[in-house]
Formats: sequence, C-alpha cells, structure tokens
Amino acid sequence: MAEPAVFLIHGLGGTQYDLGSMHKRLKNAGFVTYSITLPGHGGQPADLLGVRAENWLEAVRLKYREIGAQHEVLHVMGMCMGSLLAIETCKREQHSKGRLVALAPPVFIDGWSTPWYRGLRHLLYWIPGVAEHMRVDEEDPYGIKNDQLRAIVRAKFERGDAFAYSWVPLACIREVDRLRRFVMKGLSRIPCPTLVIHAREDELTSLRSANFLVEHIGGGKRAGQARMVILENSYHLICVDNDKELLAQRTLEFFGVNAPGQGGRSDDAGMSPAQITDLLAAVQGDLARGDFAALYGRGIPAFAWYQPGHNRSTGIFRGAKGLARLQAWAGDGLAFTAFGTAVLNAGMAMLPATLRNGTLASHGVVEVMLYQGRLLEARWFPDAPELEDSHFGGVPVPDGPSPSEQALAAAAALSRTLRKSPDEATLLRLYALYKQATIGDVQGDRPGALDVVGRAKYEAWCARKGNTQQQAIDEYVGLVQQLKAADPQ
Repeated sequence: MAEPAVFLIHGLGGTQYDLGSMHKRLKNAGFVTYSITLPGHGGQPADLLGVRAENWLEAVRLKYREIGAQHEVLHVMGMCMGSLLAIETCKREQHSKGRLVALAPPVFIDGWSTPWYRGLRHLLYWIPGVAEHMRVDEEDPYGIKNDQLRAIVRAKFERGDAFAYSWVPLACIREVDRLRRFVMKGLSRIPCPTLVIHAREDELTSLRSANFLVEHIGGGKRAGQARMVILENSYHLICVDNDKELLAQRTLEFFGVNAPGQGGRSDDAGMSPAQITDLLAAVQGDLARGDFAALYGRGIPAFAWYQPGHNRSTGIFRGAKGLARLQAWAGDGLAFTAFGTAVLNAGMAMLPATLRNGTLASHGVVEVMLYQGRLLEARWFPDAPELEDSHFGGVPVPDGPSPSEQALAAAAALSRTLRKSPDEATLLRLYALYKQATIGDVQGDRPGALDVVGRAKYEAWCARKGNTQQQAIDEYVGLVQQLKAADPQ
C-alpha cells in the first residue's frame, strides 16, 4: 500500500483497544494503524499464567512481518511493556522501513511508587509455585496524575469493569523481567531512528530507563539516532494523562507530520454535505442487507469494523483478513434495521440502529468515520452488550496469527537458514507464493521493461492470481521443506 502505517503495541494487562486516541490522531494524519492483543490478554488475569516473554515476542514479530509485507513505510510504537516489545522487535527484525517510538519504557522498575523491597521479587521466582499463586494488584495512582481521570479509573476497578486487568500473576512480572533483560542487550543493533517519550514523574520507571535507551541505541556510532522527550505533567500512562496532546504532537512530528493542525483531520471530512449523505445512505443499505463485503469495499484498505463485548463476535476486524473473520460469524442472517436519523459531526456520523440476528434485537449506535469519500472505520456501540454476549456466546477469537500463518512465518525463517541459495526460478516462485499468501492477488502497476528484476517478480506473482491464501501457504511451506531437505549439511 502507498499509505504509511503504524503498528501500535499495548502494555501489560491491556488490549488492542488501548492507545485509542493515538489511533485516531494517526489516522487523521494519513497513517494506516494496526494493533494486536497480546497472548494472555483480553480475557481474565489468570490467562497470563503460562505465557512467556517469547510468546509475546513471537506474536508481535509475526504481526510485524504481516504488516511489513503490505506497506513500504512502517513505524513501530509501543506503550510500557509494549514499548519493550517494540524495541526488541525492531532489534531482531532489523527494522529499517520506518521509525520507532517507545512510550514510558520500563527498562528499570525503579519509579517513585515502587517499594524499596521490589528487588526481592527475584528471590520469589526461585521458590516453586510462589510466582504462579502470588498476584500483583493494580493500585493508586493507577499510573495517572490527572485527579478526575484517576477517580474514573478507580471507580471502574471498584465496579469490576473489564477494561484492563486489575491484577496480574507474579509469574507474569517474571516474564516482563526476562523481556527487560532481552531489551538491555544489543541495543547498538537497532538501525532505525528512535524517539523515547517518558514522564519525569513516572511512578513505575524513572528517567534512568529513557537515558539508558538513548545512550545505547546505535552504540554511539550513529549520533542522534535516539532522542527523548520528557513530559512534566504526567505519571506512567502518558497516552491518557495530562500531557497526551503534547505526546501526540511530538509523535506526529517525529513521523514527519509537521503541518499545523495535521492530525486533526476529523474536523473536516473533505466531502460536501451531499457526498456525506450519499455515502451514509450506501452504508445503511449495506448494513441492512448484512453485506459486509460491500461495506469494506467503500473503505480504505485498512478499514476496520469494531465489535465490542466478550463473545465470539468481539474484536477488531481490519482489512481483507478481518472481513473474512467477520463473515465467518456474521454471515448467518445478521443485519441492521430500524435506522434512526444520523447525527453528523464533520468526519464522524452516529447512526442509531438495531442489530438483528435470529431472536436477538440489540439496540445501539453505529459510529462511522469518513474522509474524502471513503470509510476509515466503523464501530458498533450496543446499549446492552450483555445481550450480545448471551446470544453469540463463546469467547473472542484471538487477533494473533492463525496456525497456517505461524507455519508460513516458520517456513520463511527456515528459508533464511539455507546454505545453498536456490536458483533464480525457485527464488521467484518463493517470492510469488509469499506475496500471494500474505497479500493476495497481485497489486500495483507492472514495472517497465528496463526494470528486469521488478518485472520478473511482478509476473511471477501475477501468475498466482486466484490462488487462495491457504493454497499459497501450503505450497510455500512445502517448497521450503523440500529445499531444506536437499540443502548441504
């Protein structure tokens, strides 16, 4: 895709819905955004038991490769533990397609609210069973300096609202500590420009973490490769605290968005009132028919449908892959009816509606974001999410890679270990199969006759047109295994 992309990675105990305001600001500035719910997240705190740091890293790296195959420019951005995963991924993947932003990276757990005996947790790790049975509770100030917002978060935890984990097993902290050790080694191998944003009063991790990263990334060989921004009016959760606007501005500037007001594009849809009305009428028709394929056809390539709740229909369904997942559960008679009058606010429209599926009649609102004749995203807000939880049942489908996608990533990694390079025809076959497996049918214009290599790649990919993703994956994996078996030892 021509549009630049940003991969956002949430922190410990969060979900893919975190960093929501940054998603919006980045989209408004012209970026396609992607996210992931890390293994063990999005359910119950006990789900983190047994999850290792390697599981988080594998999920992030697989998602990174999937996105990287679709975009020429890809920036990586993480919050808290997510920033550690972002750093380690950029290091191991030798990320050079864009930039890296680390928000409040906890390289050291030494903030002002951490107890003096925090280091003793390492002794507990050695006592069998203790780390699995001991829990670490989320406590005041909840990472937030803003009094009003902190009161809201406190009330949510007291009510038991499942917007984030209220505690995590000590075994999970052990894995974070292992991840921290990974990150601290080999920072000189990170090739991309890096921005570290950190609050001076961060209660979890002091400025020592930011200083360490800035000093070691690039190993002093590339002066100025890493720099930092210090926030003066926030605690740890800098994306939502008092300095969130400054954080957004500095991030956009780092990504090359320097025009005044850029990042606030939602104030202007770039469409006339008649164009907005026509597009909303078409959207209403798609929803009334339950035709999500048509709805996605009106969106940008990374258009996403957001479905709330805690059931098998819950999640973010983005792009072609998201559409396939969405149709898997929504294709059985799901549609929207009883549309009310749309409320317009420049680039956003709120459309009252009722979701119907069998005996279910769930009232709510569809929120649609529009820009220059295309849909950016759509969100469904039911009045009573518990009705849909009861009706659809099940649990959310993980947003991570499928077994087939994991097999593809493993085969791609195996191909890089071949001692003998395959012949040109085989290399073209590998290239075409991987493109078909990760993107689908050939995209872009055919290179000119003078671009011999580019043209050969294009034609090899074009020859796979019509192959399903699974067919391409199976053939790619089989070919790599054949090459490895014949490879000189």
